[in-house]
Amino acid sequence: MKEKNSAAVKLGKQVKQVLRTNYSGWLFTLPLTIGILVFTIYPMIQSLYYSFFDFSGFNTFEFAGWGNYEQIFKIDTEFYKVLSNTVLYAVISVPLMLVLSYFVALLVNMQVKGVTVFRVFYYLPCMIPGVVSSVIWKDIMSDTGALNTILSLFNIPPNPFFSAASTSMFAVIVMGLWGVGGGMVLWIAAFKNIPTALYEAAKIDGAGAMRRLVSITIPMSTSMIFYNLVTGIIGSLQINSTMIFAPQGGKGMEGSIYFYAVKIYKEAFEYYSLGYACALAWVLFIIIAALTAVVFKTSKWVYYGEDA
Repeated sequence: MKEKNSAAVKLGKQVKQVLRTNYSGWLFTLPLTIGILVFTIYPMIQSLYYSFFDFSGFNTFEFAGWGNYEQIFKIDTEFYKVLSNTVLYAVISVPLMLVLSYFVALLVNMQVKGVTVFRVFYYLPCMIPGVVSSVIWKDIMSDTGALNTILSLFNIPPNPFFSAASTSMFAVIVMGLWGVGGGMVLWIAAFKNIPTALYEAAKIDGAGAMRRLVSITIPMSTSMIFYNLVTGIIGSLQINSTMIFAPQGGKGMEGSIYFYAVKIYKEAFEYYSLGYACALAWVLFIIIAALTAVVFKTSKWVYYGEDA
């Protein structure tokens, strides 16, 4: 008993010593810590609690147990539709964004006069808020928009894009490539960390540009590939921009671009089923966490450097 008490006292002293030693560091992190607790952790716990209730946000507040979750998988016919749409979007858009942003980064990383201007131009769309960019793309792809006007110059009939079930998913994926500049900046940062000595040695050995790309650039930037892959999966599964421009209240024709996050919004703020919306949000959280865990589990191909 005395040994346990002495161990507890010793541990308490060690904790106090750490707090005293890193006092200024803890003080600097305090605003961020409070922000995470108040605006992330607490809302998550609260939403988990609400997910077990029939809660309208007003008068209705009745315990439902697992009822909301049973409704998701057994009753709600829209669930599998929005899930399949969201997964399809992620499967197509994430690889496209990775490859395109990587290619653009390779181009603007060349030592060419005026290349900085192109870097700025590619990154500018990332500075535009998502709502604004959605409105811009809505105008561009409308029946009388800029894209259809250009197509008419080549005698190509106007395409409804967002207003047709057959083309709406393609249009949303193209719209997502608008933010390619964000990934480009990260790739450039990764390229700058690759030792130039490797390229010089490869040139001496007679390796061409393609060989240097395959044998040096790509393997040495796998950590950034991994980061962009994880964040791309997480972001694509939470797409909700279609609420702004898609017909039928953000669903698209025949529900062609009715995404998971849009359904959560509708359940919460249009149908006032906050408890059910919270349950949907937690199902999405579990799906994202599971996919992220799988990606981390299969990340043996990632190179973190000799010291990692």
